[in-house]
Amino acid sequence: MCDTFCVRRPGGMLFAKSSDRPLDEPQVLEVLGRRTGRGHLRTTYAEVPDAPTNLVLGSRPTWMWGVEHGLNEHRLAVGNEKVWTTADPHAAPPALLGMDLVRLVLERARSAEQGVEALASLLAAHGQGGSGEQHADEPYWSSFLLVDPTGGWIVETSGRSWVAQPVGDGAAISNRLTLTTGWTRSSADVPAGADWDAWRSPDAPTGIADGRLAATRACVARGGDAVGPAQAVAALRDHGSGPWGAPDGSGEQAPQPVPAGVDADWGGISVCMHIRDYQATTASLVADLSADPDAPLRAWASLGTPCTGVFLPVAVLGSVPDGRPGGHGDDDPVAVVPDALSDPEVWDGFRRLSRAVEAVGDAGAEALAEVRSAFGFFEASAWAEADLLWESEADPSRWRATASHWNGELREVLPQLVRLVDG
Repeated sequence: MCDTFCVRRPGGMLFAKSSDRPLDEPQVLEVLGRRTGRGHLRTTYAEVPDAPTNLVLGSRPTWMWGVEHGLNEHRLAVGNEKVWTTADPHAAPPALLGMDLVRLVLERARSAEQGVEALASLLAAHGQGGSGEQHADEPYWSSFLLVDPTGGWIVETSGRSWVAQPVGDGAAISNRLTLTTGWTRSSADVPAGADWDAWRSPDAPTGIADGRLAATRACVARGGDAVGPAQAVAALRDHGSGPWGAPDGSGEQAPQPVPAGVDADWGGISVCMHIRDYQATTASLVADLSADPDAPLRAWASLGTPCTGVFLPVAVLGSVPDGRPGGHGDDDPVAVVPDALSDPEVWDGFRRLSRAVEAVGDAGAEALAEVRSAFGFFEASAWAEADLLWESEADPSRWRATASHWNGELREVLPQLVRLVDG
């Protein structure tokens, strides 16, 4: 389960996603370099013809080929969601996972429009199928949010069938079908004017997603003048009582305790997800996609649950919309990711923090307060330092030096904090 949203901002779009996965499944942020596209490519379960690719930053569960969310050198960001429809995914043979499709679209498309076309082509040629979990038989269909600096699309699927609707000034998706009759594009087998909600499974309770959708849609409704990257992070930290913990110090800063449990009506499942003994948020991403070719692509990534994580800046230098030459000449774009975000051992430290703050009552609340006390200033400082680097058009060497400093500080503080709150 996951939550993804976008908001139109002055001069661009904002993208945010939290990836909810099995508790013990590591997920890391990787730089996926360009390929020439010769021959065939082995995805998680399927072999497909390769194609020339873009540079991609992708957040990957370590056992699979695909990614949960990511962005590419052309400022296209994509994330997917598990959805239930009237078609049984157990009946489909292993094929492309929703996460494989996210990566393939990021690798092959330069815009959200091209992304829809690539997604449609891949679905028609290969279909979806196979378990989305390593240690369980859990196949499913996906919905997708594709966002570039000028707008984006929601695409919802059922097997090889799909419909798509523009995001307008913003949109949010979660673990249910959300489109009805407003879609404007579809696969050939969906009749014109059909109500896509008829494809929704009547056996899957929408309450699993409805509360989280209400929270992310409330963030979207505030509009781009009020919602920037820091406010998106605060929305991803929502435990059911509203946004908190913005890295820039705006809004509510007091940590919200983790919900005590899941209610009969599915209350207690929050955007910052903690379903004890089942699933939790394992990685998140926020990206500020400017349409100005001279403005930087700004992004921040976190491991573990957003409430216990640190959203560290990541840089894609030379990135511009529409594939035009970048700000560092005509060389290939350069991605700088703090090494800690690509380390499964660091991910495991954040996993342990996430479990510690889930203790019911005072113990969990105190653990969360300790985590935010230790990480709050570090996160805010990293954001301020990154802003200076972006504003000064710093070269890759300066970015790498600063990222190395963040790595050192995180690798020092995280083990100490784990020992403190995890006994």
